[in-house]
Amino acid sequence: MSLSSRLYTLASPTLCALTHNSPSFSLKYPSKLTRSLGFASQSLRASLSFSTRATVMGDTDAGMDAVQRRLMFEDECILVDENDRVVGHDTKYNCHLMEKIESENLLHRAFSVFLFNSRYELLLQQRSATKVTFPLVWTNTCCSHPLYRESELIDENALGTRNAAQRKLLDELGIPAEDVPVDQFIPLGRMLYKAPSDGKWGEHELDYLLFIVRDVNVNPNPDEVADVKYVNRDELKELLRKADAGEEGLKLSPWFRLVVDNFLFKWWDHVEKGTLLEAADMKTIHKLA
Repeated sequence: MSLSSRLYTLASPTLCALTHNSPSFSLKYPSKLTRSLGFASQSLRASLSFSTRATVMGDTDAGMDAVQRRLMFEDECILVDENDRVVGHDTKYNCHLMEKIESENLLHRAFSVFLFNSRYELLLQQRSATKVTFPLVWTNTCCSHPLYRESELIDENALGTRNAAQRKLLDELGIPAEDVPVDQFIPLGRMLYKAPSDGKWGEHELDYLLFIVRDVNVNPNPDEVADVKYVNRDELKELLRKADAGEEGLKLSPWFRLVVDNFLFKWWDHVEKGTLLEAADMKTIHKLA
């Protein structure tokens, strides 16, 4: 047995005893104490071999891309209620199974970054063909999830989500952290939506909408991104027209389309005027789909 396996075996009875002896103690609904134990347990599980964990999950997803499979099983998303209160955590895999979403109403925290250059053009990405949900669709600059870790659970001024955005811009688009300082992200709003991707996978997210205006270096990760482009307003409108007409097989992600239809063009005015803070409304959670 590996050292990590022995550590996990030793830790598990302690956690089980705590939960058994104290009915109010629950790892699913974390207090400061349970969060600390949860982080320790999560770290131990992450150290187990990927092949062992994949076997435990079963062989039904054997055809999944290796990188996406690892992220699905190792990343722990933040579960929230419809008021954005943290209620627990679960794997990215479980959070995107429509069966789990429908039967357990799993809702996780997410973010969508809209990055504009100094010419006020919006950077779009086409998701890679190996993405489990919505492969090859065009979407906003970066869309992902803060993870269940201390640095990404900080609620004050959405700091945890902004930390996650900086991390994923590097992971997906190769944008260095110094190009996108955390304090330059402006949270403009939150929306809650549900969208199936296919018969098995889908999204149910409470999505933070983060805007940033920076000139950046982009070096896309092919495991995450198939293509990128900057667009101005007119070019985006043409992209929307093609998607609506079904031309060139072009598709847009459902969350991007919701933002476009409800917020984007009026917020774009604030981007150009330098008045984004005037548009911010982090008190409202817009329930859109």
